[in-house]
Amino acid sequence: MSEPAASPPSIDPTVVIRSRPYIAALVLAAVLGVPISVIAYGFLALVAAVQRFVFVGLPSQVLGGSAPAWWPVPWLVLCGLLTALTIRYLPGTGGHSPAFGFKTGGGPPSSRELVGIVLAALTTLSLGAVLGPEGPLIAIGGGLGALAVHLVKKDAPPMALTIMASAGSFAAISTLLGSPVLGAFLIMEAAGIGGMTLSLVALPGLIASGVGALVFVGLDGWTGLGSFSLALPAVPPAVPPTLATMGWAVIMGAAGALLGWLIRWVALSLRPVVHLNRVLVTSALGLLVGLTAMAYQLISAHSFTQVLFSGQDALPELVADAADYPLAVLVLLISCKTLVYGLSLSAFRGGPVFPSMFIGAALGIAANGLPGMNLAAAIGMGIGAMCAAMLRLPLTSTLLATLLLGVDGVAVTPQVVVAVAVSFVIINVLPVPVPGPRAPAAPDDPGSVQDRAPEGRP
Repeated sequence: MSEPAASPPSIDPTVVIRSRPYIAALVLAAVLGVPISVIAYGFLALVAAVQRFVFVGLPSQVLGGSAPAWWPVPWLVLCGLLTALTIRYLPGTGGHSPAFGFKTGGGPPSSRELVGIVLAALTTLSLGAVLGPEGPLIAIGGGLGALAVHLVKKDAPPMALTIMASAGSFAAISTLLGSPVLGAFLIMEAAGIGGMTLSLVALPGLIASGVGALVFVGLDGWTGLGSFSLALPAVPPAVPPTLATMGWAVIMGAAGALLGWLIRWVALSLRPVVHLNRVLVTSALGLLVGLTAMAYQLISAHSFTQVLFSGQDALPELVADAADYPLAVLVLLISCKTLVYGLSLSAFRGGPVFPSMFIGAALGIAANGLPGMNLAAAIGMGIGAMCAAMLRLPLTSTLLATLLLGVDGVAVTPQVVVAVAVSFVIINVLPVPVPGPRAPAAPDDPGSVQDRAPEGRP
């Protein structure tokens, strides 16, 4: 009989935190927060500038007016073509596929993979595909943090790589979700960080995140390009919870789970087709996204931009003008956004957070007319339910829905918690939405060779 393997030595977080290398790591995290935040801010500013030029400035120059309904169609085809070429021919497959939800792990990307991640995300986000910037920013920040450690000390231990990569990710999304704490919470819950690792990783990450938030605010004031932070300038007034709203919370949670399951079914069903011919199929998917946006504008007389992009910029306007949307238009908007979200998840590169929040808010506004419902609670429940279904992170989903509503979020917290809990339970009970036999693992599938951590890396 072979002798049992020796258990790894336990690490006392108190001893590690008092050590000189850990103090040096805190200093390095604060220093790294500045350049990584500047790079993240520049990336977001570039995405916004390309979007404005392509969909606002260029049609005004070429056509002498606002963009017609057909305008996004050729740009979405180009979006699919450029994204597919980047994923196909550059190292790293453009990062993880967002079809599997918000994923972390597998180690930070290498310096060679960062180029592909940046280019794939830039084409996806700037040319109209329906994904958010949080996933690529986390990968970029983590890759830059790990690269800094390698430059300082090539034989750095795996724990040092983990800590500094996490700190880089924290800094990159420091204010994107409206609060540096919320961004940090998103990363920690998604990665399943807890116990001793949480104690060691959280402090450098929060320091980098705080420094990054200051950098974002300073660059906003200096450049005037915008804060790129999700916020609702106009928030509907909340009322105390009632039995009616608590009952509707159960319905909203179930609706969010079913809608999220449908979106993932579309995305995962198309992935085997995408891998048959990525360039051709991704371009065709871009065409379908553009045609869907065109149809929405022709039918509803509202701009196709509500269907395209992540929804981060369109969400405040949607909530502020909620009373101006007839139920039929909201149903059409939810249907179109759901379809293009699923199509984008299957082949493009980005994050799943912001489209989930937009669809959830639209779902809540559509439910506002139900007996006993109020708008603030409906929006909070819709956002929480959709985020729980798509991210499968119940605590982060609750915070996303309540903190977005500001002071009124406290009043709707009980309903949001119920909606999130119901959605999370149902989405985990439902079968994995992959019809037919499962296709062989693609390079960007979880568990594939591309997704595995290198030897010795956590």
